[in-house]
Amino acid sequence: MEKKAPINPILPLIVGMVAISFAPIFVKYSNAPVSVQGMYRMLFTFLLMLPFGRKQLPAARTVSARNWIFLTLAGFFLALHFILWMESLNYTSIASSTIILSLEPVLVMAGAYFIFKDKANRFAVIGMLVALVGAAGIGFGDIGLSREAFYGDVLSLLGTVAVAVNMLLAKKIMEQVPSYLYSLIVFGITFLFFGLYNVALGIPMTGYPAKEWIVFLLLAIVPTVFGHLVFNWLLQYVKAATVSMSVLAEPVGSSILGIFIFGEWISGSQLAFGGLVIVGLLVYLRSENMERRNQSPVSASQPHS
Repeated sequence: MEKKAPINPILPLIVGMVAISFAPIFVKYSNAPVSVQGMYRMLFTFLLMLPFGRKQLPAARTVSARNWIFLTLAGFFLALHFILWMESLNYTSIASSTIILSLEPVLVMAGAYFIFKDKANRFAVIGMLVALVGAAGIGFGDIGLSREAFYGDVLSLLGTVAVAVNMLLAKKIMEQVPSYLYSLIVFGITFLFFGLYNVALGIPMTGYPAKEWIVFLLLAIVPTVFGHLVFNWLLQYVKAATVSMSVLAEPVGSSILGIFIFGEWISGSQLAFGGLVIVGLLVYLRSENMERRNQSPVSASQPHS
């Protein structure tokens, strides 16, 4: 049974859904390389979280060597997710990229079945198949627009696979490591991977105009702190499936913002197949709610967009 929230949960839920919708907007608005955007997003988020997690830092000494390997892998796949998904926005539309990204819980379910032998009920499988058909339809529809748009869809899908792997690792790690400490460590490791990537490719990490630094900071504050961390806080007070519904807010909110800010109108095929993805996710999330009635929720405290 959930605890009583200090405020009406509807307000932070709305704030979180609006906040995550701005992630692709900020990425697209920036002219900096996506690896630089991701690096500073992780750094600023880490620094914002650090004062509230200082008491947990000594517990890092008790983390086993095996879990440090898993934490490093989680950081690697989170960095890979950001590079692939953020880069996809340079090729395909915000609507296509974020709808494909919303497949994350479906891919996590599939991975949990093969890795952890978690059995899915019939409705979850039906929802997964419907959502995948919708995503495939978006990809094939974008081929008709341009090869570039299809390439962006592929990048978004690969980025979604990467964050699904990250989430599966999180599920395993957080059986032994507190979620806040997990987030601090993984954000720090992700920042280091971005730094190594930028150094290896000779991508400049300084010298950007003030506008870019504002965007880097906004990426950390808006979709991360006011988005994903708010959702993690809400897990104490509302059903996990309710928070999971937030995945539907990002493609809808981002697409609307994309129309007004960048003039990216949604095509008929995007609307039709995007609706199919959302229907599939609704079926999946309903089945998840049924499964969780007698289970305690497991949350992962890192952003996926």
